[in-house]
Amino acid sequence: MHNKVVYRIAKAFQMSGFAVLRFNFRGTGKSRGEHANGVGEQDDLRSAIRFMLERYSGVELWLAGFSFGAAVMLRAASDDSRVHALVAAGTPVSKYRLTEAESSVAPKLLIQGSLDQYGSVEDLKQFFSRLKDPKELRIIEGADHFFEGHLDELGQAVSHFIAAEPSPTA
Repeated sequence: MHNKVVYRIAKAFQMSGFAVLRFNFRGTGKSRGEHANGVGEQDDLRSAIRFMLERYSGVELWLAGFSFGAAVMLRAASDDSRVHALVAAGTPVSKYRLTEAESSVAPKLLIQGSLDQYGSVEDLKQFFSRLKDPKELRIIEGADHFFEGHLDELGQAVSHFIAAEPSPTA
């Protein structure tokens, strides 16, 4: 939740006028529970979705995740018709199979550093090729998994995606 990548993505959404919720999965930071290998964490995300939709009924729901959070998001929310768009940064495609994401028809932005040790560009391109349109892939040259020295580029990529994606009510 306090990771600099998560913060930068949240800031891009906030600057674009979104209400933003950042949260830790079970067993992370001061949250209760224990790590559940991505299964229980999907329930955590679903609870966060319910919270936001109850608090802000009728708004567009966009989801973003970083690293393990991106993997959880792509597994849990790809088939959720309430989700307008998905932003996945530093997706660990070299570690996890994310076949659930292949059925998503929501607009998707995948952002990866060219030097990401958990998701090689080659693995990401293979994964990306299996995703349905609309989709966008952004590789940030020279960036590692944590986008060290490239956080501005990460934030700009998210902001551009948000600005370019038409609202379903437009």
